[in-house]
This record gives sequence, C-alpha cells and structure tokens, in this order.
Amino acid sequence: MRAARLIRMVLLLQSRPSMTAAELARELEVSERTVTRDAQALSEAGVPVYADRGRAGGYRLIGGYRTRLTGLARSEAEALFLSGVPGALREMGLEDTASAARLKVSAALLPSLKDAPRTAAQRFHLDAPAWFKEPETPDLLPTVADAVWDDRIVTARYHRGDTEVERRLEPYALVLKAGTWYLCARVTEHASFRVYRIDRFTAVAVGEERFTRDEEFDLPAFWEERAAQFARSILRTEVVVRLSGEGVRRLAHTADPQAVREALAAAGDPDERGRVTVTLPVESEEVAHTQLTALGPEVEVLSPAALRKRFTEDAARLAELYGS
Repeated sequence: MRAARLIRMVLLLQSRPSMTAAELARELEVSERTVTRDAQALSEAGVPVYADRGRAGGYRLIGGYRTRLTGLARSEAEALFLSGVPGALREMGLEDTASAARLKVSAALLPSLKDAPRTAAQRFHLDAPAWFKEPETPDLLPTVADAVWDDRIVTARYHRGDTEVERRLEPYALVLKAGTWYLCARVTEHASFRVYRIDRFTAVAVGEERFTRDEEFDLPAFWEERAAQFARSILRTEVVVRLSGEGVRRLAHTADPQAVREALAAAGDPDERGRVTVTLPVESEEVAHTQLTALGPEVEVLSPAALRKRFTEDAARLAELYGS
C-alpha cells in the first residue's frame, strides 16, 4: 500500500512543477505529516524530492528527474478511455484505476504538453443522467462491472413482473442510458443476447469460470437495435389528434421522436385552419394524457373517446379555474 502511494507521489510531482503538502495530502488521501514522511523516504531512496520552505513552499523534483514507472497496467489502459465519464467510473468502482492511468500518462508527457489533460477537462464533460432525475447507483453495479471486465460468468436473480427469475449469464457490456444502468449479456442456456436493468437484480454471484467473447459482437450496433425494438414494443395504443403548427413543432419534445416522425410523414395536408390530423402510436392512454397535456391548446384529441372525454373534463376544470 505504501509503495503504491510513494509511486503515486513521484508521478504527481513529475507531472507538475511543484505541489504543496496540503495538495499532495488531498490527492493521496493522507495527512500532511504522512506526506512529509513519504517525501523523506523518497529522498533516502535516491529520488531527488526537494522541499521549499515558507508560505508558498512545497515539494518538487529537481535535476529534471524522470521515473520510468509509467507503464500502464491493462486495467488502467481500459479505464483511461472512460476518463470523460467520471460519474460512471465512480459508480463502477474504477475511479482510482482511472486516476492512476491519467497520472502515468501525464508523467510521460513532454513538458510542452503538461497542460493537455487540464485543458481537455476544462472543455468537455459528459453528464449522462436526464434533467430533473436523481440517478441512483444500483448496489450490485460494481459486482457486475467486475464480471464484465474479467469475462466471468455470473448467476443472477432478477425481478420479472411479480416473479423472481434466475439466469446464468455471460456479461458482455454495460450501458448507461439517461441515468439507468443496463447489462448486455448472453444467456448461456440458449446463447441469445438480452438486456437487463441492473437495478432489477436481487443477487449476482460471480463464478470462477470465464467465457470466450464473440469477437463479432458490436456493442453500439447491438444497443441501437435493441433500443429501437424496445421503443417500438411499448407503443401499443394509437390516438388520433389534430395539431396546430406549434403543436407539430412541440410534439417531438413530448412523445417518442421516431413515432412522431413516422406519424407526421403519414399525415395528410393541413385543414383550412392550418391544423394537421395525426395518428400517433403511444404507450397507453394514461401516458398519452400526460404527454399531450403539455401541448395545451395546440392539440385536440379526436379519439379514443375516453381520452377525449378526459381532455374535455380538463378543459372544463381549467375554465372554472380561470373563468372568473
């Protein structure tokens, strides 16, 4: 543990002109007293760590010292490619691994490129969850992530409706979609690929047995296809609406964009008031009521009759509220 910390301290000093004891303590998650002792140990081992005294003082390496301890471990190299998604790294338990990888890369850079990691971090940040949604990290995510990285077969129990099902899975990949984590896995009993929401897992046991990956498995293509299938599968009901021009513009922001595009493409010409009649696939009448309410007077529901009645009642209540 201490040896790893000493190497980390050398890499930190090698990547920056100097660092105060407080900065080193914060990066290494130790006390300033421990930093002082570690600096002394490095000096005794022949690493030229120099301590500048005074309020603006700190620690630095002298004489252009460069360590060769910058080789990336495989796990660090893999985690490095995820450095732009710090939240996801933290949730998968890979934050420390990625930090070590970034340090090693920074230490190996030429002096003229030392600021490259900082300038990139100032210019790009990925915030995956949707607005107004507090993401929750599934308790079993780190366990599943370890199995994914290590190609180990897992036995997982998960909720499916009102029942609990057990499956033996080959965990291929993780996907973070709008703050929700999914596992893309091959079911060993019939060798088919499926997608599971990790927050529905109740137990995951990681075995010692490893599986052999299908080298032709294309994660982006697989996810795009399954996501499109899922979006189509939940649109089981149709509603007929009449939209103003503004309603047409706003509809894609409230309903499924692909369903909206297809519905508008199949719609006829606008009527004399410029309104377009559209048959729109929706998940349910309840969901349609929520989505279409956001359009206010820019939409008129024509069918089904039960949904039109709900909007008629909504309009009456609004008239009562604002009529005075």
